[in-house]
Amino acid sequence: MIQNNLESIDFLIQESYALLSRLNQVKSFDLTISSVEAAKVSREAYQGIQILLDKGKRELFSKVNHFIQVLKQQQKINTSIRPDEWQSAFSLLKLRFNTLLDELDIFADVLNQRSEHTTGIWLAGLDVFAKDSLTLPKQYYSIPPLVCYLDRGHGAAIRRARTKLPGGHNNPVAVIRLPRERMIGSGIASSLVHEAGHQGSALLGLVSSIRPLLSAKAEQSIIYRIAWSLFGRWIGEIISDFWSVARVGCTSTLGLINLVSLPRYFVMRMLPDKPHPFPWIRVKISAAIGKALFPHPQWLDLEALWEELYPLHPSDHSKNTLIKQLEEVLPEFVSLLINHRPESLQGKKLVDIFPLKDIQPARLSYLFKKWQSGQLDIYQLKPCTAFAMLGQARFHKQINAFAESEWITRLLSHWALKRAENKEPLCFQKKLTRNNKLIEIKNFEYEY
Repeated sequence: MIQNNLESIDFLIQESYALLSRLNQVKSFDLTISSVEAAKVSREAYQGIQILLDKGKRELFSKVNHFIQVLKQQQKINTSIRPDEWQSAFSLLKLRFNTLLDELDIFADVLNQRSEHTTGIWLAGLDVFAKDSLTLPKQYYSIPPLVCYLDRGHGAAIRRARTKLPGGHNNPVAVIRLPRERMIGSGIASSLVHEAGHQGSALLGLVSSIRPLLSAKAEQSIIYRIAWSLFGRWIGEIISDFWSVARVGCTSTLGLINLVSLPRYFVMRMLPDKPHPFPWIRVKISAAIGKALFPHPQWLDLEALWEELYPLHPSDHSKNTLIKQLEEVLPEFVSLLINHRPESLQGKKLVDIFPLKDIQPARLSYLFKKWQSGQLDIYQLKPCTAFAMLGQARFHKQINAFAESEWITRLLSHWALKRAENKEPLCFQKKLTRNNKLIEIKNFEYEY
């Protein structure tokens, strides 16, 4: 019996050595990832990923080696050993090994795409854009490293920085996953900034701050209790949609329309237990936020367009009743949202922390005319402003889809190259110089 037990222990020792052998094959990304300089992730992001994986490898090497040494000691003592107990301990080591590989795969998916022709450059440019979308005039938080990658599927997603990875470690970077089918014109901005908004919202603690206020509204209201309860359930996604509209204007709503333009059944399907508003009302919420932040007739045009594409059917009486209640509460809800004062904003309202003057519709129109006349270099615009300008111009039929996509490709390449040169993209200033002439750039407010 003792001999059989010793053979079992010897088997576990050899299996442990096999784990160490496989662990030795987990190489640094320096040795496995090839991409041109402009396509690489930021140094900060890369270092965070590499430090995380090195730490995980060291921890696992130490645990497996300790396990082997203990087993060898048991062999020398030659006492009664229960192989099932040691097998149980080995199984836990193996699970820990698998979670390390899971963490490796998360970042390998991100970094491998940087070697794809054209795609790698786009992604590096999107990294810069994502950072700009989280950059506020005043520093309310430290922006974590952000990296983007493409994947199959309809929706975008984010693995936020400072959340737990499969192995229990804190994620050192925010990983934004974008569907390949979203790489169409400025529509990519809607998804990317929405996901970045989840990170910003978490850093500011917005959801936990505002949700109790919505619960109180639901308790106080009899007629609109369901409507306020739904807004409370959806608030996490709505805040991210708000972030997107606040950073890229109507480009966000247009991108959302593109995203949720599905067969009518899915657009009108209400799943109250889901975190997202159902598509029809989600577009209306986005337009209502835009109307509050950037007063302009274009939001009425967007709403009218949406209602023409997906008109309400009189036969859907119960559904229409709920939609009517949501729409009646919507102005009060948007007002509560944009005027919310969480502790993290040091007395400021949510609406106050975004550079809204940069993308007021009239100002974007002014910038577009200056650009078209050759008096403004589009590469001097901040990424959010550039996307906002192009999206609005496309909506107003000032450029077509081909021109929009061409300029977005150029911008992404420009931002990627600037970062590779250790330079941030040139920021938009109050005054720009072109051809030795001084151009005054004014801030516009639209009365409506």
